[in-house]
Amino acid sequence: MNSDRRTFVAGNWKMNGLLDEAKAFMDAFGRNPAEDVVEVGLMPPFTLLHPMSERLAAMGISLGAQNVYYEDKGAFTGSICPMMLRDSGCHYVILGHSERRSIIGENNAQIRSKMTASWLHGLEPILCIGETLEQREQGITNTILTEQLAILKGAPKDVPLTVAYEPVWAIGTGVTASTDQIIETHAFVHSELQRLGHDARVLYGGSVKPENAEEILACDGVEGALVGGASLQADSFMAIVKAAAKVAS
Repeated sequence: MNSDRRTFVAGNWKMNGLLDEAKAFMDAFGRNPAEDVVEVGLMPPFTLLHPMSERLAAMGISLGAQNVYYEDKGAFTGSICPMMLRDSGCHYVILGHSERRSIIGENNAQIRSKMTASWLHGLEPILCIGETLEQREQGITNTILTEQLAILKGAPKDVPLTVAYEPVWAIGTGVTASTDQIIETHAFVHSELQRLGHDARVLYGGSVKPENAEEILACDGVEGALVGGASLQADSFMAIVKAAAKVAS
């Protein structure tokens, strides 16, 4: 784990947000108040990437997408390629989110292809990993995480990468993993990444909100947060950013 890199607070808007709402959010949020210690990123829907790009850059906020396809161009109706994301001002792209895995049916091979394409065109993947409640109760969390991280085998070692550990049972449920669970699992993820030869930043995601952000971000091994619902409102997202700055200072 690299102690010199900034804490990263990223907001995943999922399938939420219209143009007027995005403008109101940016007006209310203003500028990243702690750029020296906290990187802030937003991942809005595809329709908002270009309209928000220049304004977010001026606010000191990185732009990312929620998904990408692995081909450069062609007859892939409804898909977005890495170059289109770069053209819209994106630096990041979320890959392997549990909702993509469980609802859309994405598998590790597809996620690896997307990751390779993202690196090829200068995007930094935010690779989401995490176990279901049933898997947690069966005691196979580490096995599941190992399988999900295995897509990094053979990948270049000098490529930019962020990993987000999101226990599936805590995403959008209001339930948050205990600090002991977070510390233990993040330690395992860091050790597995080290074994695979990657020094990736590791975030926690799963019902992160202003009320618990400081406690979560203070956990050993946690280098930021991937925030869902709480990132849709400027005041709650700002509160999380300020909590990250307090912990990092």
